Amino acid sequence: MATIDSNDDRRPEVGRQEFLLNDPRFLQGVVRGLVQELLELEMDEYLGAGRYERVTSRRGYRSGHRPRRLLTRLGELELAVPTERSGRYRTRLFERYQRSEQAFLLTLQEMYLAGVSTRKVRQITEELCGYEISASSVSRAVRRLDEDLTVWRNRRLSEPYPYLIVDARYGQIRQGSRVMSQGSLLVCAVGASGQRDIIGVYQANTESETSWTEVFRDLARRGLSGVRLVVSDDHEGLVVAIRRCFQGVLWQRCQKHYQDNVLALVSRKDRERLRQALRTVFDAASREHAARRLAEVVAEWRERYPAVSDKLESETEDTLAFYRFPADHWLRIRTTNMLERYNEELRRRTKVIRVFPNAAASLRLITAHAMEQAAEWAAQNQYLDMRMLDA
Repeated sequence: MATIDSNDDRRPEVGRQEFLLNDPRFLQGVVRGLVQELLELEMDEYLGAGRYERVTSRRGYRSGHRPRRLLTRLGELELAVPTERSGRYRTRLFERYQRSEQAFLLTLQEMYLAGVSTRKVRQITEELCGYEISASSVSRAVRRLDEDLTVWRNRRLSEPYPYLIVDARYGQIRQGSRVMSQGSLLVCAVGASGQRDIIGVYQANTESETSWTEVFRDLARRGLSGVRLVVSDDHEGLVVAIRRCFQGVLWQRCQKHYQDNVLALVSRKDRERLRQALRTVFDAASREHAARRLAEVVAEWRERYPAVSDKLESETEDTLAFYRFPADHWLRIRTTNMLERYNEELRRRTKVIRVFPNAAASLRLITAHAMEQAAEWAAQNQYLDMRMLDA
């Protein structure tokens, strides 16, 4: 049997490919080469001519390169950005690159400049930036990024959105000498195309009826139409705003939130049994079967936990609105899980920032993440077949 000398660099092709793909330096070199090529092509497009190409349509001339560092998941890339003699040319590549990472970095910079950052934040800032931070440079970067994010937040909603999923998340924000909790109000949707989208990102001091009413009115101003179902938890102000702004539209109370509320009423040792009983209601094959099973669960728990039975009798109806829609949609429209998973990812990626330096920084970072998540969803396969709605 032939053997391979351990000192021989000639590896089998598959093994060599695997070795290279696991080598960060190799991958970093590949990405650097790709980004550098994109920079050169972008300059050619701007000038209307390639390097050394003599054409009458040329709009300017190259003037060497300037160094530029770009932070990526594979580490920092050393690039050479083409320059043009007039000095008017600006590459668009970096402005488009990972707005969420730009927003994250700007938040750390603002914390540093405001003097409210911890040692850990300062260390991360210096490592990510690699250059001295000035108030003017941060201000310019904030202004450029905020312009893009504001346009996206206010974009026209051009297609109907039959399903809305709304929720709020809270973060700590510095206001003067105080640190206060402030909400970010988020609206996800499934459009007539069957794709998921994030159509609303807002900041509010409280999750009140007034705040949510302003959110829904703004969505209507931007063209929101075709809503048939709104999914949320049972926050009082939110529910009142939904009923006021979406008259005739069904409301689906999130089953996960409701289940947690019910389980909190029983002792720890009884929770799993009650959870399984609730699952038989929520997973019933039809609305009629769910009603019959609910009556059985209410009777079963009446003697030991009368408060649980009363709650099930009076509130479970709000969790069963999804039965009015196609069965293939049920699993994805009966909870706010779509938005909860996004919030979990957002918390994971921003855990370094314990207190935002101001409300604008919080809105900027959350919008940037939402913008990227919406783009990722748009590129995925259809989430729901919406043709079933009118079948």
